[in-house]
Amino acid sequence: MIPLPPWLAVLFTRKMLICVFTGFASGLPLYLLLNLLPAWLRTEGISLKAIGLFALIQFPYTWKFLWSPFLDRYALPWLGRRRGWMFVTQVGLLVLIAALGAFAPQTGLQGIVVIAALLAFVSATQDIVLDAYRRELLSDIELGLGNSVHVNAYRIAGLVPGSLSLILADHLPWDQVFAITALFMLPGMAMTLLITEPAINGSQPKTLRAAVVEPFREFIQRAGVREATMLLAFIFLYKLGDSMCTALATPFYLDMGFTKSEIGLVAKHAGLWPAVIGGLVGGLWMVKLGINRALWLFGVVQLVSIFGFAWLAWIGHNEVVGAAQLAQLALVIGFEALGVGLGTVAFVAFIARATNPLYTATQYALFSSLAAVPRTFVNATTGWLVDGMGWFTFFLLCAILAVPGMVLLLRVAPWHVRQT
Repeated sequence: MIPLPPWLAVLFTRKMLICVFTGFASGLPLYLLLNLLPAWLRTEGISLKAIGLFALIQFPYTWKFLWSPFLDRYALPWLGRRRGWMFVTQVGLLVLIAALGAFAPQTGLQGIVVIAALLAFVSATQDIVLDAYRRELLSDIELGLGNSVHVNAYRIAGLVPGSLSLILADHLPWDQVFAITALFMLPGMAMTLLITEPAINGSQPKTLRAAVVEPFREFIQRAGVREATMLLAFIFLYKLGDSMCTALATPFYLDMGFTKSEIGLVAKHAGLWPAVIGGLVGGLWMVKLGINRALWLFGVVQLVSIFGFAWLAWIGHNEVVGAAQLAQLALVIGFEALGVGLGTVAFVAFIARATNPLYTATQYALFSSLAAVPRTFVNATTGWLVDGMGWFTFFLLCAILAVPGMVLLLRVAPWHVRQT
């Protein structure tokens, strides 16, 4: 057997396989909230303003750092500190996803809000332990590639609620669609039962106070107040424009005249392989580029991709959808997915690098929570913005809002400073 070259062999390891499962388990519930839930509500006649407000349900992704010390301090009496919480949250997600189908948007919107809020809370809690486990599992050298594998699997998970479930919705009742979607949490549960707890240097916090105070104290002392503030601002702003751009992506496609099946078959699949290729190439390329330069190059691609949505909005609603219209949609989605695939890999690796392995759950949760702010509070305004200015002007605004994060790279990740 011909041995694989070293740069390719690192992809086929047990650690990278685990990253595949952590990414899939993490991405499925979030993409359900981002893609399937808005599509369901839109097809049932719920207004764009109301759908936009559903972004507020995702607030646990923003505030998860508040209870992350609890997960660092306390372990459940089975499976270990990380795996115990992973399994419990995955069981909860399976039940909650299936429960969504018991409601009808026109008559049971309040129940949907409650279930969706619980779903976001349990999903954010799962993310805390999955991120901590992955940071403790990977060495510093493996961070770039491991996170690229995680992000790719994360996006592939989006095909379930964003493609398969949409196609099924044209043929099955919504309660069956949500029940089938919920079953895709089973691979993550199997992974949790088969893996072992990671070995880390250091010990579990002895008190809840230590679990809360020490991670923040260590971060401020290590970076300094000014640099810490700049770093946190960068984490908030780097993906702001891209996040707003895709907040109402599925309703946008529907408003452009595409059917649910066309969105499922064309838009979602057109975004899969560019995202996967972008993520893998980005992870391997970061080995040579370093994270700093990757943030610059990949961020430019991410910004430029927003203009594809503006172009599609400028073309306007399609009365009749043919091969040309589907090709335009595939081109825009594919390029956006490439940009996000590249940008997200570098961004997640940057966040992981900024954490201290002794305080993974709390520090990683703090940084990723801040990165989720645009997706929750800022994105909640997108329905009003689109109603007020139209899709075309809205996408131009998204492009403008992507610039400040790029400017902050001058301070937090200078081009001439090469860091792995």
